[in-house]
Amino acid sequence: MEPIASSSSSSSSSTCSTLPSLLPAREYEVFLSFRGFDVRNTFSDHLYASLSRSKIRAFRDEEELPKGEEISPSLIRAIGESKIYIPIFSENYASSKWCLQELAQMVECCKREKGHLFLPIFYLVDPRDVRHQQGPYEQAFEQHAQKHSSHTVQGWKEALQVVGKMKGWHVTESNGQGVVINEVLSKIELHLRRIYRLVTDELVGIDTHVEEVVKLLNLGSNNPKVIGIHGMGGIGKTTLSKAVYNKISAQFDRCCFLEGVKETLTRNDGVISLQNKIISSILRQDYQVENMSEGINVIKERVCKHKLILVLDDVDDKFEFDQILGKLRDFSLESRFIFTTRNKRVLDFFVGCKIYEVGEMSPHYSLKLFSKHAFRTDHPPKEDAVISKEFVKVAAGLPLALKVMGSLLFHRERRFWEDKLKQFKGILSLESEVSKIMKISYDELTPTEKQIFLDIACLFIGSKKEALYNMWNACSFHPESGINTLVDRSLMKLDEDNRFWMHDHIRDLGRAIVQEEDIRHPHRRSRIWSEKDAMDLLRNNEASILILVYLEVRKRSLTGDFSKILPNLCMLRLYVCDSTPANLNMKKLVVLDLESCGVEDNWRGWKEMQLAQKLAVINLRDCQELTRAPDLSQCVSLESINIEGCSAMKGALHIGNFKNLKTLKLVGTQITELTGDIRMLQKLEEIDARHTDLRGLPAGIDSLTSLKTLNLASEDEVTPHSMKVGRLPTSLKRLSISSRGEIPNLLELKELESLSFSRCYHLQIPEDIGELVNLKELIVWRSPLDALFPLKALPSSLTTLAVVDCGKLWRLPSLANLNKLTALNLKQLGAWEIRGLGELRALKTMEITDAPNLNKLDGLETLFHLTHLKLEGCGSLAKLPSLANLIKLQRLEIINCGQLKDKVTGLEGIEGLESLRLLDMSGCSSITKLGDLSGLKNLVELHMKKCTKLTRVTGIDRLETLRALKMSGCRSIKQLGDLSGLENLHTLDISGCIELTEVKGIERLPSLEYLWMSDCRSIKELGNLSGLRKLRQFHIRGCTELTEVKGLERLQSLEYLWMSDCRSIKELGDLSRMKKLREFDIRGCTQLAQVKGLEELKWLWDPRMDKRLKVKYLWERYGERQVNRVVRFAHEKHLRRRHSRNGAQPLSPGKT
Repeated sequence: MEPIASSSSSSSSSTCSTLPSLLPAREYEVFLSFRGFDVRNTFSDHLYASLSRSKIRAFRDEEELPKGEEISPSLIRAIGESKIYIPIFSENYASSKWCLQELAQMVECCKREKGHLFLPIFYLVDPRDVRHQQGPYEQAFEQHAQKHSSHTVQGWKEALQVVGKMKGWHVTESNGQGVVINEVLSKIELHLRRIYRLVTDELVGIDTHVEEVVKLLNLGSNNPKVIGIHGMGGIGKTTLSKAVYNKISAQFDRCCFLEGVKETLTRNDGVISLQNKIISSILRQDYQVENMSEGINVIKERVCKHKLILVLDDVDDKFEFDQILGKLRDFSLESRFIFTTRNKRVLDFFVGCKIYEVGEMSPHYSLKLFSKHAFRTDHPPKEDAVISKEFVKVAAGLPLALKVMGSLLFHRERRFWEDKLKQFKGILSLESEVSKIMKISYDELTPTEKQIFLDIACLFIGSKKEALYNMWNACSFHPESGINTLVDRSLMKLDEDNRFWMHDHIRDLGRAIVQEEDIRHPHRRSRIWSEKDAMDLLRNNEASILILVYLEVRKRSLTGDFSKILPNLCMLRLYVCDSTPANLNMKKLVVLDLESCGVEDNWRGWKEMQLAQKLAVINLRDCQELTRAPDLSQCVSLESINIEGCSAMKGALHIGNFKNLKTLKLVGTQITELTGDIRMLQKLEEIDARHTDLRGLPAGIDSLTSLKTLNLASEDEVTPHSMKVGRLPTSLKRLSISSRGEIPNLLELKELESLSFSRCYHLQIPEDIGELVNLKELIVWRSPLDALFPLKALPSSLTTLAVVDCGKLWRLPSLANLNKLTALNLKQLGAWEIRGLGELRALKTMEITDAPNLNKLDGLETLFHLTHLKLEGCGSLAKLPSLANLIKLQRLEIINCGQLKDKVTGLEGIEGLESLRLLDMSGCSSITKLGDLSGLKNLVELHMKKCTKLTRVTGIDRLETLRALKMSGCRSIKQLGDLSGLENLHTLDISGCIELTEVKGIERLPSLEYLWMSDCRSIKELGNLSGLRKLRQFHIRGCTELTEVKGLERLQSLEYLWMSDCRSIKELGDLSRMKKLREFDIRGCTQLAQVKGLEELKWLWDPRMDKRLKVKYLWERYGERQVNRVVRFAHEKHLRRRHSRNGAQPLSPGKT
């Protein structure tokens, strides 16, 4: 078979990686919203602790917001970046304005962006009270109505209605909170597993290989358990295993992907490290075993019982399954193992192991992959086609070779191509081809680039780049250009967290080059990455220790007298600071990295640092045990101080001695003062003091001629009262500030490019702000500045203008002079017009949200470059200019603009917007019809939710690119046309379309995965749905006239079936083939007499049934609770036997 490859450089880690370590750099994954005194110290704490143990990053507020305040930017940011929302509705939840604001913000994020998941929990409160604002919720809203606008209160009610209708968990006094928490955790892990996929690059030639491996896994049976993916280095084994993992992991209870197994096993603690990774990942908590035997016992007792998928990447003959994981027979019959290896004999251990051979890539895909790197396109230019095919022949179908060759040739002249082709053709052995091709690319590097490459290959895979740059700069290696070259040549890449990643074959090349420096004596080489060799070097005081530049200590403790060794130590990275050797030589230390190491105020190393006069970087980020700033007064060469996240650190920080200081990060500390003569810091470029307790800036800060970035933004309502800013340096390019004072010399900041004000309650903006001729970005957030905009003019250089939550701002200045503006964001302001809008000819994005007084948008029709237009909550806007000229528009969102009427709005121009990909007019309740949409050839999403008077939308049936059609709540619409031509339709939501009598063509939608049609009360029949092979969710709740659902039993991909209150349905057919069905709700199906095949549904975990289901014998004999238990566990073979022993008749949920 052919290999597969990603279109950018493949990478693997030299250490084990489980799912959590591969997540992108997202601060929070889950947002918890709750009323503190209702659930804090009880349910919310237990849930938060469980999330933390499972290594799921959850946001929860530590303090209640003061009465009457708004949610802060950090909360908005946390909500926006979180993928899962868990509102815990309790008795007093709705009495908190803050909780309601959070909930409304969550609902808003779900509207704007796909991929969010709501998991509501109803804690000692009836879900109906939440949904309909009854009981304590009704009382709370009576209070809110007296204090807030009707628009705001209605928005909160709608948010409660939306979330209150969602399926969640009802926690009562009697049911177990632990069970609920475990179910919530399972939901979260499954959702995150779908989001954080291991392969992020565009793949070339992958699909066929994935399907073949999945077939070998035979997921529907109990055999085989083990699959081996075999092939030579660089052929694409890791890429394939990740793609398979992405495709099937959601079908398992637990999953784990471990990279670089061979590399890990070379370490002394390699076996134990692998065991700990597997146990921690499967049990969803940090777990540390002390020895191999303990690890095997824990795996047998606690891991084996789960249905799991375990992928072990890059396994060699050092891997012994029994010694690491125990007996294969102890694992669940439904578990699966995938191994990738270059050595097929490794797989001989497993009887019946199926092997997938990854062969060379076909010429077609090879040329495509080569072109992606050599030309940055899918195909070579005609004039380069012949020579490109010659390179493809040389690569012999090896993806890594194709990428490295292509990257080397990118933007090179023809003669260089011809010379390299001759050189590559001289490689005769296929087995050594990849290494030799990469060696040729390595030889093209400069001497300093080679040193950086070898450093990364041997020591720094998985390390962040920032601190290493200082070390390389100290060695005169010019890292900025060097790293760019390595990335361009596909020899390495930087991930989203700015960490170094490198393909294991390239890593091995780098290490082989270093090993060749001295084959027999490791201590004579320039770099040592083996833990054993490194410890021998330190213990024996080898001669090469005198030139040691970098030392990293993970789990070891260094003890003894180090006064005469490590004299050239340049970078020290400690992961644990429980002990420090005496007299550690820091005289030449350039970088000290103690991030998250638990260092305390009494650490012995602080004394040794008094000699570190060459120290350039100190990283103490997230050292939360530190209560005061260490004495750095003798470290006169410091360029970077990072104490971000040292939340317990208080008092003053002395910085006056650091003449070379460039960056100072204090974010999230309790530092109140910067002491010393700040005028000495003439090289200082950045101060990031967000969310600190700083009372003010030191006198003389205006003399810092190199300062470019100053961030003093705060979410705290207290800090701005006492913050004293004073004069600022004229060199500033980026300024973000929260203050109640003024900036005396704002107009002197001529270099300013970005200016952000938040909570600046009494700040007066000079009327001549237009004189800031370099200002590109102006952001004003929650600054009720009545006097802000009687300005002469805004700076004509602006490209971005955002005015957010300035409700008292009744009048905007004219925007007519902003001919460079590309982005305009206006939210929650009181202005009724936007003067000069028609002159913004460069505008590409315009978002106006919650502007209840805005009644006209004159000039909108002239914004020819507009690609995104969003108007939401503009309740007074009754008409729009024609949109026909906005031919570049790709996203058009006109939401909750209830006064817009189709006859006078200018919406008749929509049908000609051929570039449109998203059209959202949800909540435009006065619109009755739209024009013919058939000309929107690129439309992907059409949202018309809650357009309650809409009766007709023509042309939908010809939107061949449409993937999502959402028209829920369109109560007046009677027909949609024939949908059978929408072959790409992925989501169809017509819930609440109570007048809709039929949905033509629904049975011929091969791509449909989500079908929501609850409360379609007039639909009596559907076509045969057996052809909807990809359907995963099917909602038909409240379809009271629907009598049958044909073909339901053939929907083998279905996971969720909700059909409560379908009172006319009498039978469903045999559901035994729905092997993936997880949730099943048939409450209120009063005519339903049979539910066949439930005993075969092994995935079914949360069915909803009630007494109206006519399974008479079960109800009469066992009652409601017992019947639910019967259905829930119908797949357990011993169930019938257990009841028979108790004297009952055998139970069969499929029979009456």
